[in-house]
Amino acid sequence: MPWRECSVMDERLQFVARRLAGESMAELCREFGISRKTGYKVFERYQECRHA
Repeated sequence: MPWRECSVMDERLQFVARRLAGESMAELCREFGISRKTGYKVFERYQECRHA
């Protein structure tokens, strides 16, 4: 089976979904290879769009 390509948006949606499911921010950021500052920014943008 070939590798499935993921867009940046797919990665961000996976990140947010797992954060909403209760996974820790630090662990997710480590796994996705981003800083915690970036992780919080991605999550905050999701929340802003959801409440708009």
